Amino acid sequence: MLKKVPLGSSGLTVSQLGLGANRLLDPNEAEWVATVNEALDRGLNFIDSAAIYGMGRSESFFGAMLGERRREVVLASKCGIHVNDAGKVAIDGSPTTIKRECDESLQRLNTDVIDLYYLHQVPKDTPLEDSIGAMADLVTAGKVQHLAICNATADQLRRAHATHPMMALQTEYSLFTREPEADLIPVCRELGIAFVAYGPLAYAFFGGGMRSRADVPQGDNWRLSNQRFQDDAFEHNLALLDELTALANEIDATPGQLSLAWLLAKGDDIIPIPGSRQLKHLRDNLGADAIRLTPDQVARIDAAFPPGIAQGGARGGHSPQVANF
Repeated sequence: MLKKVPLGSSGLTVSQLGLGANRLLDPNEAEWVATVNEALDRGLNFIDSAAIYGMGRSESFFGAMLGERRREVVLASKCGIHVNDAGKVAIDGSPTTIKRECDESLQRLNTDVIDLYYLHQVPKDTPLEDSIGAMADLVTAGKVQHLAICNATADQLRRAHATHPMMALQTEYSLFTREPEADLIPVCRELGIAFVAYGPLAYAFFGGGMRSRADVPQGDNWRLSNQRFQDDAFEHNLALLDELTALANEIDATPGQLSLAWLLAKGDDIIPIPGSRQLKHLRDNLGADAIRLTPDQVARIDAAFPPGIAQGGARGGHSPQVANF
């Protein structure tokens, strides 16, 4: 069974490996159901969804399939990004929108309470304190148990936490995106906030078996347009993958397992949430939980993948663009 860790100061205990539900609405829904059920059978109890994922379809999926298993999981979702009347994705942290989105998410998730509710993106047109204050009202109303925030700077995290205690910060963190180590993770540890790492496999770079742009799934416009998958950057990053593979071979692990094990070795407050479309990927990812890297091994990986070594830029809390949907 997977290692369990505290979720900030919430009093909740979650598996240190969670399940990210962004972009996982595979046409083969039967395998997705089997993947989620096996994850729960093996002790994974932290599921991360959002209102914007699949325009509500991700939440609806879990609302339909969990059933009695809903009680086994800490269920997270997010508000603050929606599709406006013009059909465009918009960041909207207004109190009215947040409260409406929560009601809609509760209905789709088929639950009476969301265990962990994130502000998905810090808004520009609404004071952050107003957005968090509206979410705090949801806690008072019993619709949400705990609050969290995504893609925030260190200052924004402090402001949010001062308005209402934050249990988690979710931001991109991987061997290709080590920027959070400079400021975000230290602030999380100062305030007792868990760090939930999305993109821990660098969007399948470490675990998806991609060796050329032709390996990117057809119709995956996000990866095809991402700078890390472009021409020279792609070739540079593939060379890094080869180095990671060589290190993984030394301990009879896959590159994906080693990259997740490296994150797990960074502390019990680091909770990666890789996505797993297929059972084989889930099983590979969960295998990282059994790997215990020594300090020397972690230091070797640190040295091989210093901050900024990947080409193509980083996404997440340090970027003004909408991330993680």
